[in-house]
Amino acid sequence: MSSPSRASHILHRSIVLRSAILLLLFLSTACHPKVSSEGGDLAAALPTPTPFQPRAGLVEPVFDWSPLPSPTPAPTSTLGITIEGGQYPTPPAALATSFALSPYSPPPGINPLTGLPPADPALLARRPMAIKVTNYPRYVRPQSGLTRADVVFEYYIEAGLTRFIAVFYGQDAERVGPVRSGRFFDEHVARMYQAYLVFKYADKRVFDYLKESDLADFLVVPGISACPPFRVGKQERDTYNNIFFDTTAFGECLERAGKDNSPPDLRNGYFYALPPFSWPPAERVYLRFSADDYSYWQYDSEQHHYVRYQETVSTRDGKTASYDLLTDALTGEPVTADNVVVLFVPYTFANQFDEEDEVYHVDLYDAGGAYVFREGVAIQAVWWRLNRDQPLVLTDPNGALIPLRPGNTFYEVIGESSAYWQEGNTWRFEFETP
Repeated sequence: MSSPSRASHILHRSIVLRSAILLLLFLSTACHPKVSSEGGDLAAALPTPTPFQPRAGLVEPVFDWSPLPSPTPAPTSTLGITIEGGQYPTPPAALATSFALSPYSPPPGINPLTGLPPADPALLARRPMAIKVTNYPRYVRPQSGLTRADVVFEYYIEAGLTRFIAVFYGQDAERVGPVRSGRFFDEHVARMYQAYLVFKYADKRVFDYLKESDLADFLVVPGISACPPFRVGKQERDTYNNIFFDTTAFGECLERAGKDNSPPDLRNGYFYALPPFSWPPAERVYLRFSADDYSYWQYDSEQHHYVRYQETVSTRDGKTASYDLLTDALTGEPVTADNVVVLFVPYTFANQFDEEDEVYHVDLYDAGGAYVFREGVAIQAVWWRLNRDQPLVLTDPNGALIPLRPGNTFYEVIGESSAYWQEGNTWRFEFETP
Protein backbone atom coordinates (compact mmCIF):
# COMPACT_ATOMS: atom_id res chain seq x y z
CA MET A 1 0.00 0.00 0.00
CA SER A 2 1.39 3.43 -0.87
CA SER A 3 2.06 5.84 1.96
CA PRO A 4 -0.78 8.25 1.05
CA SER A 5 -3.20 5.33 0.62
CA ARG A 6 -2.18 3.72 3.88
CA ALA A 7 -2.36 7.04 5.72
CA SER A 8 -5.82 7.68 4.31
CA HIS A 9 -6.98 4.20 5.27
CA ILE A 10 -5.58 4.49 8.79
CA LEU A 11 -7.30 7.86 9.20
CA HIS A 12 -10.56 6.31 8.03
CA ARG A 13 -10.12 3.35 10.41
CA SER A 14 -9.33 5.71 13.25
CA ILE A 15 -12.54 7.65 12.65
CA VAL A 16 -14.54 4.43 12.45
CA LEU A 17 -12.99 3.06 15.61
CA ARG A 18 -13.56 6.24 17.58
CA SER A 19 -17.15 6.49 16.48
CA ALA A 20 -17.94 2.79 16.86
CA ILE A 21 -16.29 2.02 20.16
CA LEU A 22 -18.17 3.06 23.29
CA LEU A 23 -16.43 3.58 26.56
CA LEU A 24 -15.73 0.37 28.45
CA LEU A 25 -18.02 -0.32 31.35
CA PHE A 26 -17.13 -2.46 34.34
CA LEU A 27 -19.18 -4.14 36.97
CA SER A 28 -19.71 -2.21 40.15
CA THR A 29 -17.61 -2.97 43.18
CA ALA A 30 -20.60 -4.68 44.74
CA CYS A 31 -20.13 -7.48 42.24
CA HIS A 32 -16.74 -8.34 43.71
CA PRO A 33 -15.81 -9.81 47.06
CA LYS A 34 -13.79 -7.42 49.20
CA VAL A 35 -10.10 -8.05 48.58
CA SER A 36 -7.39 -6.95 50.97
CA SER A 37 -3.74 -6.51 50.11
CA GLU A 38 -3.26 -10.03 51.38
CA GLY A 39 -6.00 -11.45 49.17
CA GLY A 40 -3.91 -12.26 46.12
CA ASP A 41 -5.21 -15.82 45.79
CA LEU A 42 -8.82 -14.67 45.93
CA ALA A 43 -8.23 -11.93 43.40
CA ALA A 44 -6.46 -14.30 41.04
CA ALA A 45 -9.32 -16.80 41.21
CA LEU A 46 -11.92 -14.27 40.05
CA PRO A 47 -12.26 -13.18 36.43
CA THR A 48 -12.28 -9.42 36.00
CA PRO A 49 -15.41 -7.91 34.41
CA THR A 50 -15.66 -8.52 30.68
CA PRO A 51 -15.51 -5.10 29.02
CA PHE A 52 -16.38 -6.34 25.53
CA GLN A 53 -18.85 -8.69 23.92
CA PRO A 54 -18.85 -9.58 20.20
CA ARG A 55 -21.76 -8.16 18.26
CA ALA A 56 -24.05 -11.02 17.20
CA GLY A 57 -24.47 -11.40 13.47
CA LEU A 58 -21.89 -8.73 12.69
CA VAL A 59 -18.62 -10.64 12.84
CA GLU A 60 -17.58 -12.50 9.71
CA PRO A 61 -14.51 -14.70 9.13
CA VAL A 62 -11.58 -12.37 9.46
CA PHE A 63 -7.80 -12.79 9.68
CA ASP A 64 -6.52 -15.20 7.06
CA TRP A 65 -4.69 -17.48 9.48
CA SER A 66 -3.05 -19.69 6.86
CA PRO A 67 -1.36 -22.92 7.94
CA LEU A 68 1.95 -22.34 9.69
CA PRO A 69 4.86 -22.49 7.23
CA SER A 70 7.46 -25.19 7.23
CA PRO A 71 10.80 -24.17 8.73
CA THR A 72 12.56 -25.55 5.65
CA PRO A 73 13.30 -23.55 3.57
CA ALA A 74 13.50 -20.30 5.52
CA PRO A 75 10.00 -19.54 6.78
CA THR A 76 8.03 -16.49 5.80
CA SER A 77 5.16 -14.77 7.50
CA THR A 78 1.70 -16.07 6.60
CA LEU A 79 -0.41 -13.87 8.81
CA GLY A 80 -2.27 -12.69 5.74
CA ILE A 81 -3.25 -9.47 7.49
CA THR A 82 -4.40 -6.71 5.19
CA ILE A 83 -6.23 -3.50 5.87
CA GLU A 84 -7.58 -3.17 2.33
CA GLY A 85 -9.32 -6.50 1.97
CA GLY A 86 -11.65 -6.21 4.94
CA GLN A 87 -9.82 -8.85 6.95
CA TYR A 88 -9.79 -6.96 10.21
CA PRO A 89 -12.43 -8.25 12.59
CA THR A 90 -15.24 -5.98 13.65
CA PRO A 91 -14.15 -4.04 16.76
CA PRO A 92 -15.63 -5.63 19.87
CA ALA A 93 -18.71 -3.80 21.12
CA ALA A 94 -18.90 -2.26 24.57
CA LEU A 95 -21.47 -3.27 27.12
CA ALA A 96 -24.59 -1.15 27.19
CA THR A 97 -24.36 1.88 29.46
CA SER A 98 -26.24 1.56 32.73
CA PHE A 99 -26.31 3.24 36.12
CA ALA A 100 -23.70 5.98 36.56
CA LEU A 101 -20.52 3.94 36.83
CA SER A 102 -17.17 5.21 35.67
CA PRO A 103 -16.04 3.33 32.56
CA TYR A 104 -12.53 3.22 34.01
CA SER A 105 -13.13 1.65 37.41
CA PRO A 106 -11.05 -1.40 38.35
CA PRO A 107 -12.12 -3.24 41.50
CA PRO A 108 -10.84 -1.43 44.61
CA GLY A 109 -7.30 -2.34 45.56
CA ILE A 110 -6.54 -4.20 42.32
CA ASN A 111 -3.76 -3.17 39.95
CA PRO A 112 -5.39 -2.74 36.51
CA LEU A 113 -2.15 -3.78 34.81
CA THR A 114 -1.82 -7.15 36.55
CA GLY A 115 -5.22 -8.04 37.99
CA LEU A 116 -3.56 -8.53 41.38
CA PRO A 117 -3.26 -6.42 44.55
CA PRO A 118 -0.23 -4.09 44.47
CA ALA A 119 2.67 -4.45 46.89
CA ASP A 120 1.17 -1.44 48.73
CA PRO A 121 -2.30 0.00 47.95
CA ALA A 122 -0.82 3.51 48.15
CA LEU A 123 1.24 2.80 45.02
CA LEU A 124 -1.88 2.98 42.86
CA ALA A 125 -2.40 6.63 43.91
CA ARG A 126 0.35 7.83 41.56
CA ARG A 127 1.31 7.86 37.91
CA PRO A 128 3.13 4.85 36.46
CA MET A 129 6.74 5.13 35.29
CA ALA A 130 7.84 3.78 31.90
CA ILE A 131 11.60 3.24 32.13
CA LYS A 132 14.01 2.38 29.31
CA VAL A 133 16.28 -0.56 30.16
CA THR A 134 19.13 -1.72 27.95
CA ASN A 135 19.66 -5.31 26.84
CA TYR A 136 23.03 -4.92 25.15
CA PRO A 137 26.04 -5.06 25.33
CA ARG A 138 25.99 -8.37 27.15
CA TYR A 139 28.00 -7.14 30.13
CA VAL A 140 25.00 -5.07 31.29
CA ARG A 141 23.25 -8.32 32.23
CA PRO A 142 21.78 -9.06 34.64
CA GLN A 143 19.77 -5.85 34.50
CA SER A 144 18.01 -4.49 37.57
CA GLY A 145 14.31 -4.18 38.30
CA LEU A 146 12.68 -6.17 35.48
CA THR A 147 11.07 -8.62 37.92
CA ARG A 148 9.28 -5.71 39.64
CA ALA A 149 7.69 -4.30 36.47
CA ASP A 150 4.00 -4.89 35.76
CA VAL A 151 4.41 -4.71 31.99
CA VAL A 152 7.49 -4.83 29.77
CA PHE A 153 7.77 -4.18 26.03
CA GLU A 154 10.77 -5.47 24.09
CA TYR A 155 11.31 -4.04 20.63
CA TYR A 156 13.95 -3.68 17.94
CA ILE A 157 16.00 -0.47 18.01
CA GLU A 158 18.81 -0.79 15.45
CA ALA A 159 21.98 -2.71 14.55
CA GLY A 160 20.30 -6.03 15.28
CA LEU A 161 19.56 -5.16 18.92
CA THR A 162 16.53 -4.81 21.19
CA ARG A 163 15.70 -2.72 24.22
CA PHE A 164 13.12 -2.92 27.01
CA ILE A 165 10.68 -0.32 28.26
CA ALA A 166 9.34 -1.42 31.65
CA VAL A 167 6.19 -0.02 33.28
CA PHE A 168 6.23 0.27 37.09
CA TYR A 169 2.97 0.88 38.92
CA GLY A 170 2.01 -1.77 41.49
CA GLN A 171 5.58 -2.36 42.70
CA ASP A 172 8.66 -0.23 43.34
CA ALA A 173 12.30 -0.89 42.58
CA GLU A 174 15.21 0.90 44.21
CA ARG A 175 17.35 0.31 41.15
CA VAL A 176 16.07 0.02 37.58
CA GLY A 177 18.39 -0.14 34.63
CA PRO A 178 20.84 0.45 33.17
CA VAL A 179 18.69 3.27 31.81
CA ARG A 180 19.37 4.07 28.17
CA SER A 181 18.18 6.38 25.43
CA GLY A 182 14.67 6.84 24.11
CA ARG A 183 13.11 5.96 20.77
CA PHE A 184 9.95 7.02 18.94
CA PHE A 185 8.20 3.82 20.07
CA ASP A 186 8.43 4.89 23.72
CA GLU A 187 5.77 7.52 23.11
CA HIS A 188 3.19 4.75 22.63
CA VAL A 189 3.93 3.16 26.00
CA ALA A 190 4.01 6.48 27.85
CA ARG A 191 0.64 7.43 26.39
CA MET A 192 -1.08 4.06 26.85
CA TYR A 193 -0.21 3.95 30.55
CA GLN A 194 -0.33 7.74 31.14
CA ALA A 195 3.15 7.35 32.54
CA TYR A 196 6.25 9.40 33.12
CA LEU A 197 8.80 8.43 30.47
CA VAL A 198 12.22 7.82 32.04
CA PHE A 199 15.18 7.64 29.63
CA LYS A 200 18.75 8.81 29.25
CA TYR A 201 18.32 11.33 26.45
CA ALA A 202 17.85 10.35 22.79
CA ASP A 203 18.80 11.01 19.20
CA LYS A 204 18.11 14.68 18.43
CA ARG A 205 15.25 13.80 16.07
CA VAL A 206 13.54 11.76 18.79
CA PHE A 207 14.32 14.12 21.67
CA ASP A 208 13.13 17.22 19.81
CA TYR A 209 9.92 15.46 18.84
CA LEU A 210 9.18 14.40 22.42
CA LYS A 211 10.01 17.83 23.87
CA GLU A 212 7.66 19.51 21.39
CA SER A 213 4.81 17.09 22.11
CA ASP A 214 2.23 17.21 24.89
CA LEU A 215 4.38 14.66 26.72
CA ALA A 216 7.01 17.31 27.42
CA ASP A 217 6.02 17.70 31.09
CA PHE A 218 6.26 13.94 31.59
CA LEU A 219 9.78 13.38 30.25
CA VAL A 220 12.36 12.37 32.86
CA VAL A 221 16.06 12.60 31.98
CA PRO A 222 19.19 12.86 34.17
CA GLY A 223 20.00 16.23 35.70
CA ILE A 224 22.64 17.65 38.02
CA SER A 225 20.73 17.13 41.27
CA ALA A 226 19.31 14.19 43.23
CA CYS A 227 15.95 14.78 41.57
CA PRO A 228 15.05 13.04 39.34
CA PRO A 229 16.52 10.07 41.22
CA PHE A 230 19.07 8.73 38.73
CA ARG A 231 21.96 6.92 40.40
CA VAL A 232 25.37 5.76 39.24
CA GLY A 233 25.68 2.02 39.71
CA LYS A 234 28.31 0.30 41.83
CA GLN A 235 29.53 -1.83 38.95
CA GLU A 236 32.96 -1.14 37.53
CA ARG A 237 31.91 -0.28 34.02
CA ASP A 238 31.55 2.72 31.73
CA THR A 239 29.12 5.35 33.00
CA TYR A 240 27.20 5.16 29.73
CA ASN A 241 25.78 1.79 30.81
CA ASN A 242 25.82 2.40 34.55
CA ILE A 243 22.94 4.79 35.27
CA PHE A 244 19.94 3.51 37.25
CA PHE A 245 16.61 4.95 38.39
CA ASP A 246 15.06 4.74 41.87
CA THR A 247 11.26 4.52 41.63
CA THR A 248 10.88 4.72 45.42
CA ALA A 249 12.26 8.29 45.47
CA PHE A 250 10.46 9.63 42.42
CA GLY A 251 7.22 10.59 44.17
CA GLU A 252 9.04 12.86 46.59
CA CYS A 253 10.88 14.50 43.70
CA LEU A 254 7.60 15.19 41.91
CA GLU A 255 6.06 16.64 45.05
CA ARG A 256 9.05 18.88 45.61
CA ALA A 257 8.86 20.12 42.03
CA GLY A 258 5.09 20.60 42.19
CA LYS A 259 4.52 18.23 39.28
CA ASP A 260 1.50 16.07 38.54
CA ASN A 261 1.58 12.65 40.19
CA SER A 262 -2.15 11.96 40.20
CA PRO A 263 -3.30 8.41 39.43
CA PRO A 264 -4.27 7.76 35.82
CA ASP A 265 -7.72 6.77 34.58
CA LEU A 266 -6.60 3.41 33.23
CA ARG A 267 -8.97 0.87 31.80
CA ASN A 268 -9.01 -2.30 33.84
CA GLY A 269 -7.31 -5.22 32.12
CA TYR A 270 -9.12 -8.51 31.53
CA PHE A 271 -7.65 -11.34 33.61
CA TYR A 272 -8.77 -14.86 34.45
CA ALA A 273 -6.80 -17.39 36.49
CA LEU A 274 -8.23 -20.57 34.98
CA PRO A 275 -6.14 -21.82 32.03
CA PRO A 276 -7.60 -21.75 28.52
CA PHE A 277 -8.46 -24.95 26.68
CA SER A 278 -8.30 -26.26 23.12
CA TRP A 279 -5.29 -24.25 21.99
CA PRO A 280 -1.96 -25.59 20.64
CA PRO A 281 0.75 -26.31 23.23
CA ALA A 282 3.58 -23.81 23.70
CA GLU A 283 6.29 -25.05 26.04
CA ARG A 284 8.99 -22.85 24.51
CA VAL A 285 8.82 -19.61 22.53
CA TYR A 286 11.91 -18.52 20.58
CA LEU A 287 12.44 -14.93 19.41
CA ARG A 288 15.25 -14.13 17.03
CA PHE A 289 15.85 -10.47 16.29
CA SER A 290 19.31 -11.02 14.82
CA ALA A 291 22.43 -13.18 15.06
CA ASP A 292 23.46 -11.03 18.03
CA ASP A 293 20.14 -10.75 19.87
CA TYR A 294 17.94 -13.80 20.37
CA SER A 295 16.15 -15.42 23.30
CA TYR A 296 13.48 -17.87 24.36
CA TRP A 297 10.77 -18.22 26.98
CA GLN A 298 10.50 -21.62 28.69
CA TYR A 299 7.23 -22.60 30.32
CA ASP A 300 7.45 -23.68 33.98
CA SER A 301 4.42 -25.91 34.60
CA GLU A 302 4.85 -25.79 38.38
CA GLN A 303 4.88 -21.99 38.64
CA HIS A 304 2.58 -21.47 35.64
CA HIS A 305 4.78 -18.82 34.08
CA TYR A 306 7.44 -18.45 31.38
CA VAL A 307 11.13 -18.07 32.24
CA ARG A 308 13.43 -15.91 30.09
CA TYR A 309 16.68 -17.19 28.58
CA GLN A 310 18.95 -14.80 26.68
CA GLU A 311 21.67 -15.36 24.10
CA THR A 312 25.32 -15.45 25.24
CA VAL A 313 27.13 -15.55 21.87
CA SER A 314 26.62 -14.28 18.35
CA THR A 315 25.71 -16.95 15.81
CA ARG A 316 27.73 -15.23 13.12
CA ASP A 317 30.42 -17.29 11.38
CA GLY A 318 28.51 -20.50 11.97
CA LYS A 319 28.63 -20.41 15.76
CA THR A 320 26.03 -22.45 17.63
CA ALA A 321 23.35 -20.59 19.53
CA SER A 322 23.93 -20.46 23.28
CA TYR A 323 21.65 -19.24 26.08
CA ASP A 324 21.73 -18.43 29.75
CA LEU A 325 19.04 -17.74 32.32
CA LEU A 326 18.23 -14.02 32.49
CA THR A 327 18.08 -12.85 36.10
CA ASP A 328 17.42 -9.61 37.94
CA ALA A 329 20.44 -8.12 39.73
CA LEU A 330 18.13 -6.30 42.15
CA THR A 331 16.19 -9.33 43.38
CA GLY A 332 18.41 -12.22 42.33
CA GLU A 333 15.33 -13.85 40.78
CA PRO A 334 14.87 -15.16 37.23
CA VAL A 335 13.05 -12.86 34.84
CA THR A 336 9.63 -14.44 34.29
CA ALA A 337 6.32 -13.58 32.63
CA ASP A 338 2.84 -14.81 33.41
CA ASN A 339 1.93 -13.79 29.87
CA VAL A 340 4.10 -13.45 26.78
CA VAL A 341 2.36 -11.60 23.95
CA VAL A 342 3.93 -11.38 20.50
CA LEU A 343 2.67 -8.34 18.57
CA PHE A 344 3.01 -8.00 14.79
CA VAL A 345 3.48 -4.27 14.16
CA PRO A 346 4.77 -2.28 11.13
CA TYR A 347 8.29 -0.84 11.46
CA THR A 348 8.60 2.15 9.13
CA PHE A 349 10.83 5.13 8.36
CA ALA A 350 9.73 8.74 8.01
CA ASN A 351 12.33 9.43 5.31
CA GLN A 352 15.51 8.08 3.71
CA PHE A 353 17.71 9.74 6.32
CA ASP A 354 15.93 7.91 9.13
CA GLU A 355 16.27 4.70 7.13
CA GLU A 356 20.03 5.13 6.79
CA ASP A 357 20.31 5.48 10.59
CA GLU A 358 17.62 2.89 11.41
CA VAL A 359 15.51 5.48 13.23
CA TYR A 360 12.30 3.48 13.24
CA HIS A 361 8.70 4.45 13.76
CA VAL A 362 6.86 1.45 15.19
CA ASP A 363 3.26 2.02 14.12
CA LEU A 364 1.30 0.70 17.10
CA TYR A 365 -2.00 2.08 15.79
CA ASP A 366 -5.43 0.61 15.09
CA ALA A 367 -5.06 -3.19 15.12
CA GLY A 368 -2.82 -6.08 14.11
CA GLY A 369 -2.06 -9.75 14.53
CA ALA A 370 -0.72 -11.29 17.74
CA TYR A 371 -0.12 -14.48 19.68
CA VAL A 372 -0.80 -14.80 23.40
CA PHE A 373 1.22 -17.36 25.35
CA ARG A 374 -0.02 -18.27 28.82
CA GLU A 375 0.07 -21.45 30.85
CA GLY A 376 1.73 -23.47 28.13
CA VAL A 377 -0.63 -22.72 25.22
CA ALA A 378 -0.59 -20.45 22.17
CA ILE A 379 -3.66 -18.34 21.41
CA GLN A 380 -4.17 -16.63 18.06
CA ALA A 381 -5.07 -13.04 18.76
CA VAL A 382 -5.71 -9.55 17.48
CA TRP A 383 -4.32 -6.52 19.31
CA TRP A 384 -6.38 -3.34 19.40
CA ARG A 385 -5.27 0.22 20.15
CA LEU A 386 -8.77 1.53 20.74
CA ASN A 387 -7.72 4.62 22.65
CA ARG A 388 -4.46 6.50 22.44
CA ASP A 389 -4.27 6.84 26.23
CA GLN A 390 -5.32 3.31 27.23
CA PRO A 391 -3.57 -0.10 27.19
CA LEU A 392 -4.01 -2.52 24.32
CA VAL A 393 -7.00 -4.84 24.12
CA LEU A 394 -6.54 -8.46 22.97
CA THR A 395 -9.27 -10.46 21.26
CA ASP A 396 -9.44 -13.67 19.28
CA PRO A 397 -9.85 -13.32 15.49
CA ASN A 398 -13.64 -13.22 15.92
CA GLY A 399 -13.62 -10.36 18.43
CA ALA A 400 -14.05 -12.28 21.70
CA LEU A 401 -11.87 -10.88 24.47
CA ILE A 402 -8.83 -12.96 25.50
CA PRO A 403 -8.14 -12.97 29.25
CA LEU A 404 -4.57 -12.79 30.49
CA ARG A 405 -3.33 -14.73 33.47
CA PRO A 406 -3.21 -12.45 36.55
CA GLY A 407 0.36 -11.22 36.84
CA ASN A 408 2.98 -9.52 34.68
CA THR A 409 3.08 -9.40 30.89
CA PHE A 410 5.95 -9.17 28.42
CA TYR A 411 5.08 -7.82 24.98
CA GLU A 412 7.44 -8.81 22.16
CA VAL A 413 7.06 -6.27 19.34
CA ILE A 414 8.14 -7.70 15.99
CA GLY A 415 7.67 -6.54 12.40
CA GLU A 416 4.35 -7.36 10.76
CA SER A 417 6.12 -9.43 8.08
CA SER A 418 8.14 -11.45 10.60
CA ALA A 419 8.34 -15.20 10.06
CA TYR A 420 6.88 -17.64 12.55
CA TRP A 421 6.27 -21.38 12.75
CA GLN A 422 5.47 -24.20 15.15
CA GLU A 423 7.54 -27.31 15.83
CA GLY A 424 5.53 -29.50 18.19
CA ASN A 425 5.47 -27.71 21.55
CA THR A 426 7.94 -25.07 20.32
CA TRP A 427 7.13 -21.79 18.59
CA ARG A 428 9.65 -19.68 16.70
CA PHE A 429 9.47 -16.04 15.63
CA GLU A 430 12.09 -14.34 13.44
CA PHE A 431 12.05 -10.57 13.27
CA GLU A 432 11.67 -8.94 9.87
CA THR A 433 10.54 -5.48 8.79
CA PRO A 434 8.28 -3.78 8.04
